[in-house]
Amino acid sequence: MADNQETGQVEELASASEIESMVQRKKRAHEDLEESSSFTVDPSNRPKFPPLKAGKSKANRQLRKISVPSHRYTPLKENWVNIYTPVVERLKLQIRFNLKTRNVEIKTCAETTDLNAIQKAADFVQAFILGFAVEDALALIRLDDLYIDSFEVTDVKPLRGDHLSRAIGRIAGSGGKTKFTIENVTKTRIILADW
Repeated sequence: MADNQETGQVEELASASEIESMVQRKKRAHEDLEESSSFTVDPSNRPKFPPLKAGKSKANRQLRKISVPSHRYTPLKENWVNIYTPVVERLKLQIRFNLKTRNVEIKTCAETTDLNAIQKAADFVQAFILGFAVEDALALIRLDDLYIDSFEVTDVKPLRGDHLSRAIGRIAGSGGKTKFTIENVTKTRIILADW
């Protein structure tokens, strides 16, 4: 019985020394990792990577296509300069309207510095195509915390015929008063459109 106790103590001592050596190896590996990697680890154990630089490689090139319905061709043609200018000058992107596919195509280039620029431009063009004024849609480029969302009234409640017309009329209100009040209170812009 004494032999079992002695061997048990020896095994415990051996395992304690193994644990110490494992801890030392992990510390060395962690120090080597910190020296060799390009990111740092803060106390909350979240890695901090250096910011990416857009335009250095062709792998960062992106393309977005926004389809244009036929009833928005004329407004797009009339406001093309107002749409084209902020996308090219502020966001440093390439933009064109492809007549064959009827899409507005937005592409990054070597001068593009902001990686979120293509998403901002796509939201800007999509907002205009949905019916927003260029000035209202331009806020999507200027401010970071804005987004665009759309839904159909029938997604909220299945309505048909006169009932649907009345529901849309109640949102708009007499002369647009209710819509204007909703926009001011919620600090949003609303477009009521029948596609």
